[in-house]
Amino acid sequence: MKILLLCRSLAVGGTERQIVVLAKGLHQRGHEVTVMVFYPNGAMERELHESGVPVFNLRKSGRWDLFFFFVRAVRGVWKLKPGVIYGFLGPANILTAFLKPIFSKTKVVWGVRASNVNLDRYSWLMRLVYRIECWLSRFADLIICNSRAGLEYAALHGFPKWKMTVIPNGIDTEYFKPEAAARERIRSEWGVAESEILIGLVARLDPIKDHQTFLRAAAMLIQERTDVRIVCVGEGAKPYREELHRQASALGLDERLIWAEARSDMPAVYNALDIASSSSDGEGFSNAIAEAMASGVPCVVTNVGDSASIVDNTGIVVPPAMPNVLCEGFRQILKRVGPDLRDATRASIVSRFTNDVMVAETLRTLSNINK
Repeated sequence: MKILLLCRSLAVGGTERQIVVLAKGLHQRGHEVTVMVFYPNGAMERELHESGVPVFNLRKSGRWDLFFFFVRAVRGVWKLKPGVIYGFLGPANILTAFLKPIFSKTKVVWGVRASNVNLDRYSWLMRLVYRIECWLSRFADLIICNSRAGLEYAALHGFPKWKMTVIPNGIDTEYFKPEAAARERIRSEWGVAESEILIGLVARLDPIKDHQTFLRAAAMLIQERTDVRIVCVGEGAKPYREELHRQASALGLDERLIWAEARSDMPAVYNALDIASSSSDGEGFSNAIAEAMASGVPCVVTNVGDSASIVDNTGIVVPPAMPNVLCEGFRQILKRVGPDLRDATRASIVSRFTNDVMVAETLRTLSNINK
C-alpha cells in the first residue's frame, strides 16, 4: 500500500512523535510510506531519513502562502500517487479535503488528536480554521481519533460519528524506559540534587496546557516543602512564554523553577523527574503522560481527554483549572513514590500501549478503507 502522511512539520511534539513511529512501523512492514510536511527541517526529520522513510517538503513560506502552496501539494501528490492520504491535525486535514476532488480515487483519512479545546483562548484565525475543519469533515473517508474523548468532542461539533474510530497512541517502551545514568546526567545539568524532589510539566507553551494552574499549584507546594523543585519543559510563542515567566516570578517561583526548552533526549528528561504532571484543560491521548509512565515516573493529571484511563490506578487524577486540588494531588503522590510504584507505573504502559499495537491497528484500518 502507498501511504502519504501529511503534517505541518516534524518539530518536537507528541503528534510528530506518533507520525514518526507510524511511518517507521508501516515502512518496516513493507509499505511505501512518505511523510509530506508544510515546513522543513523539523528536529524529527533525521530519524525518518535514517530509517529510509522519505520526507517531501512543500516549502510553505508563511501563513498566507496558500495558492502556490496548494499547487505544490497537488504536484507532490500527483508525483507520489498514494492510495491513502492521512492528515494530522486541522491544517493538514483541511488540505486533504481540497485535494480529494482532484484525486478522487485516493482515500482521505483525518487525524483528530485533542478534546475539550477552549477556542476562546485562541486567535480568530484558529477559531475559523476549526469551524472550516468541522464543516469539511464530511468529505473524509475515515477519521481516526487517538482518544475516546476526542471522538466525542469532535462528533459534538459536527464531525460524522459514523466515519470515526479510535486508535490510541503507541509508546516505544524500549526507548522510554528507566535509566539511572540519564537521570543523573540531566539532574546534574539542571543543578538538581538527588535529595530534591523534581516535579515536571512536559508540554508546549500553549494555553490548552494551562501552565498557570501548574505554576499556582507548585507555588502552594513549595511553601510547605523546601525539598521540591519544578521544571517546565517545552517551547512556545514568545509573548505567551514571557507572560508565563512573569506569572512564575509573581508567584515567587524563580529560585525553584527551571525553564527548559524542548530537546531530543526526552527519555533522559523523563528519567530526571520524580513526578510528572499534566495540567491541561483539553487533551486527547497525552504522549507526555504515557512516555513519563513508561520511564517509571508516576503522574498527577487533570481529568481531560483519556488521561484518567492512561494513568489508571498508578497516579492521581484531579479536575482541571483547580490549583489547590492539583497541589493536593502532589501531596498524595509524594506519599506513594517508591520503587514499587515506579515499577507498576511502567508496567501499566507496557501492558496496554505499544507501538506494535498502534501500527497494526492503523494498518488494518487503512487496509479496510482501501479495498
